[in-house]
Amino acid sequence: MMGLFRCPARPRFFVALSLFLGPAVLAISFSRTAYGEEWTQFRGPNGQGRSSQTGLPVKWSEETGIVWKVAVEGLGWSSPVIEDNRVWITTATGQGHSLRAVSARLDTGKIERDVEVFAPANPVRVNPKNSHASPSPVVEHGRVYVHYGSMGTACLAAETGKVLWRNEDLVIDHKEGPGSSPILFGNLLIVNCDGQDRQFIAALAKETGKAVWKSTRSVPYQVDPDLRKAYSTPALIDVGGTPELVSTGANQCNVLDPRTGREIWRVQYNGFSNIPVPLIDRDRVFIVTDFIRPQLWAIRADGHGDVTHTHVAWKLTRQVGSSPTPVLFRGRIYLVSDQGVATCVTADSGKVIWQHRIGGTFSASVVALGEHIYFSSEQGKVTVIRPADEYQVVATNELDGRIFATPVVAGRALILRTDTHLYRVEASSTTAPNRRIDKSPNATSRAN
Repeated sequence: MMGLFRCPARPRFFVALSLFLGPAVLAISFSRTAYGEEWTQFRGPNGQGRSSQTGLPVKWSEETGIVWKVAVEGLGWSSPVIEDNRVWITTATGQGHSLRAVSARLDTGKIERDVEVFAPANPVRVNPKNSHASPSPVVEHGRVYVHYGSMGTACLAAETGKVLWRNEDLVIDHKEGPGSSPILFGNLLIVNCDGQDRQFIAALAKETGKAVWKSTRSVPYQVDPDLRKAYSTPALIDVGGTPELVSTGANQCNVLDPRTGREIWRVQYNGFSNIPVPLIDRDRVFIVTDFIRPQLWAIRADGHGDVTHTHVAWKLTRQVGSSPTPVLFRGRIYLVSDQGVATCVTADSGKVIWQHRIGGTFSASVVALGEHIYFSSEQGKVTVIRPADEYQVVATNELDGRIFATPVVAGRALILRTDTHLYRVEASSTTAPNRRIDKSPNATSRAN
């Protein structure tokens, strides 16, 4: 897959990172994880939901533009990730009693692996809008890392589906079920663990699954346990050539040294059940503070200690999505509320450029792919707009089923997941028929 993408210039902190982790590890980390163009983790490179790939499809339907369509057993809201010629997702069958990792061939859609990773006797309770397999996998060459919250974390060999290690120590009370996806940093697999009972960030050795460090949220929590949980995924930022980990939790955003878990700075707010991934823009981060009354905050990233009153540049307080992560594209932030109101604001000041009601409800992230912005509704409709000073629709596309997963880039194709199927969609004329639709999983390997 390397030849299908254009990689940006190497970020400065990877140069410093090579001295700490070694050149061989750095080569793997740089080329296949945080800042390469491959879609190897939730929301793609560094979780930012952007791709510079050209020629991506903007119009499709169940009748046109679909290269393949394959049914997926069970239920999972995890977004697909790409490893070589494989698309990986997680799913849960038996009402959460079987937690599985599934891979399909990118070129044909044929299911290659369907592996039971965990079989919990008592699956955790999940919110009716959640699933037991909502965290997205993260992949690198030859390995797939899957996370099911407190039900377990594991590493699989991509070629065979063999489980290389399992970790069942990150036990917290999610209340609503798992949501935070893991990310890779050098030799570490890092994940947010924010439950009603315990709140911490954990780093596991990616070779063994053993804990390397755990960092407890530093600000004391409110008495009500429900106000302590969160479901966000961390992101990395380069601050003066040094890597820092931005981790949003209930009541606070903590920024850590990803090598040690030591806190560098933090901001405090009133909020809980946070879902969106932090956005990164050179020396700034943008976070969503709450689920009930979400606000979008812009924060300068050069601080130390508590920077709540010194480094918050601006706040957007209306029509901010609780669930969908916004996207930063060419100096503007595009976001959508859970109730379907899209907004465009300037990244420098938070000034609203436009707002428009799309309609529908939204959980999937907003993404900027090529020259367009994509909004995916729970009702299966993907609205594609042109980034401009006013709301300009390029196309609206509908698929059968519900969409909670975020679209994924694979060369000039998009990989889409509904509640029942995986799709590969490519640009074509409006009259071109589907070349192949596979309605049966027909797995070649199903390990129990």
